[in-house]
Amino acid sequence: MPMETEVAQKQSVTSLFGSDATQRILAFAGLIVLFVAFSIASPFFRTMDNFMGILLATAVNAVLALGVTFVIISGGIDLSVGTVMTLSAVMAGVFVTFWGLPVPLGVLAGLATGALCGLTNCTFIARMRIPPFIATLGMMYIAKGLSLVISGLAPIYFNDAPTFNLIAMGSVVGRVFPAFPVPNAVLIMFGAAIVAALILNRTVLGRYCYAIGSNEEATRLSGVNVAAWKTTIYGLCGLYAGLGGILMASRLNSAQPALGTGYELDAIAAVVIGGTSLSGGEGSILGTVIGAFVISTLSNGLRIMSVPQEWQIVVTGAIVIGAVYLDMVRRGHE
Repeated sequence: MPMETEVAQKQSVTSLFGSDATQRILAFAGLIVLFVAFSIASPFFRTMDNFMGILLATAVNAVLALGVTFVIISGGIDLSVGTVMTLSAVMAGVFVTFWGLPVPLGVLAGLATGALCGLTNCTFIARMRIPPFIATLGMMYIAKGLSLVISGLAPIYFNDAPTFNLIAMGSVVGRVFPAFPVPNAVLIMFGAAIVAALILNRTVLGRYCYAIGSNEEATRLSGVNVAAWKTTIYGLCGLYAGLGGILMASRLNSAQPALGTGYELDAIAAVVIGGTSLSGGEGSILGTVIGAFVISTLSNGLRIMSVPQEWQIVVTGAIVIGAVYLDMVRRGHE
């Protein structure tokens, strides 16, 4: 009887968390709870300036997380997006500041750098059969080292290209509605999310992304060129990391070569909190965006409450573990 009771309890819990949609709803509910709790706890949290700060803080992490979503749904992992973001920013700085080329060319250089790193990742993974964890860990160090070498260990400033800062920090919305000076970085984030959602839900790439994550061997046996589609997936992830690099460099008005380490963990955390399964085959762009807002809201609120940064990290880690556990429960595991 005790065993039957335990099984019944597990089945009821699995039913409760029985879909990734449910986990997205839980993440959104958690986001609302955070907003309400911090708004009650501190009047500084509910100011317009602080809300704009949360939006801006979410932008870069959400863009990185969008690319990671494709990789994790396909059953992989990418630990390099943070330093690839930095390398992309540095290359944009080389084109715009060192070589004096137009800002659009610098933006293209940053995007191309990110995409190239993503394609290189998949060369290691799909062609050389190196596990994704090790391949992207290696790329993380390679991108970090190249950023330091190319920049000469010093930040690259965009002082001679004032329009570069406007990419992220300008406000198209603010020109029309002065009371709502939403930074362009936020619009770019939502635009990138819409594109990612269309790719994931309306294209062959999205369907194969889910198929590879659900059962890679069965997908291969059905005649799908898994290596080629994985290359596209990792290339897309790198492209989003490049976009994140452009937004970060524009926000800081400089390319900081020592920046980047740790951003990959926030991106993965956003994806997991949003309901994407680390086992592959399940996930959504909407969930990832919600997860990114959960992380930035939590960090912002704890900072306003004067909680030490080390404890902020502890809380974020605990939330990630909880999200992964819910995913395991959904799948009927221990």
